[in-house]
Amino acid sequence: MKKLAYGWLCLPLLAACSDSDNTFTPEPVLPDFTAADAWMADFVASEEAFPGGSYIVVDKELGVIHKAAFGDQTEDSLVLLASTSKVPTVMLLMALHDDDDNINFDITTPIASYLPWQGVWDPAITTEHLVANRSGIPGLVNLFLNQALYAPHLCQYLPFGTLQACGETIFTTPLPGLESTPADTAFDYGGSQWQLAGAVAEIVGGGTWNQLWDAYIAEPCGLEIATYGNNLSIAEGWDGMPETLVGRDNPNQEGGMMSNLDDYAKLLSMHLNDGLCGDNRVMSADSVVSMRRPRTQDSDGSGYGMGWWLEPRVGDGPVTLFTDGGFYGSLSWIDTERQYAGVAFFEDYSGEEGNVASGSTRDQLIPIIAEAIDAVR
Repeated sequence: MKKLAYGWLCLPLLAACSDSDNTFTPEPVLPDFTAADAWMADFVASEEAFPGGSYIVVDKELGVIHKAAFGDQTEDSLVLLASTSKVPTVMLLMALHDDDDNINFDITTPIASYLPWQGVWDPAITTEHLVANRSGIPGLVNLFLNQALYAPHLCQYLPFGTLQACGETIFTTPLPGLESTPADTAFDYGGSQWQLAGAVAEIVGGGTWNQLWDAYIAEPCGLEIATYGNNLSIAEGWDGMPETLVGRDNPNQEGGMMSNLDDYAKLLSMHLNDGLCGDNRVMSADSVVSMRRPRTQDSDGSGYGMGWWLEPRVGDGPVTLFTDGGFYGSLSWIDTERQYAGVAFFEDYSGEEGNVASGSTRDQLIPIIAEAIDAVR
């Protein structure tokens, strides 16, 4: 594993020098993110749909090594994340999976074993299938192409009701006219299968989703504000204030999170540090790796794990870049080769140009940041 380089110049007045033995602790040489800042500033200035943008970079050993904001965003802006919520959602599910002392839950056990309702879907569906988009329940594309047929499952996007009630509706209501498949036979991204996973978590965890989030993730990781709601149907009216997050009793699992840069960086740091938030064990190291393990994969290595997209491998090596992009433009990522992670926040709450921001971050900004990191290693 490559590490950030260290400078070895010690001046007499530097605090790093020791008076007793003339030894010193070298200061790390941090990457120069001038080019990355310039890219972000230019993107915000040239893209009408994105009057603001921000990003943060986290190193495995050093923590946050850069943070910057441009346009109408600040370093403290609170944004709606859309599908950049998926990795945090799986994190809570995996934390419950790892809590063998208090909870009888395994992501590989059929969800019918945990749910008190009579389901209409394949009884072999597991929580792993749900968040790997391989449950066989029709996915998100049907919301855009066949909304009338998908309507019985639209409770996942409504800011009222409860997650349990929505989960029951999804589990017990078929979708005639939409294609479904047996569990673990096909990839069908997003949709109500994610909301059903949240209902499973509430039942096995014995609390609401946000109560479990606070207990298993927010408190041990020291998060200040990141939580879940359901503003998806009214996102264009978001004013960036935490009190206007609605739907907290029926939080959307695949896209309902709000966060600032610092809180999301703490979640990414946990992935870099094998499931630890500081000294607090949040997930097992095996669960962290399991989220990146491909459940669906193409010949170039690209595919999907649980929450993470696998980006194509470089040459014959393993996949080392994993991303989680959202409908509004945000994108988080982890680079397992360079042992760093980052997230970029954008806010096109119409969703019309979100793929422009997330795609440009993936294809342009991430390589610039990787080059800056490589330059000091």
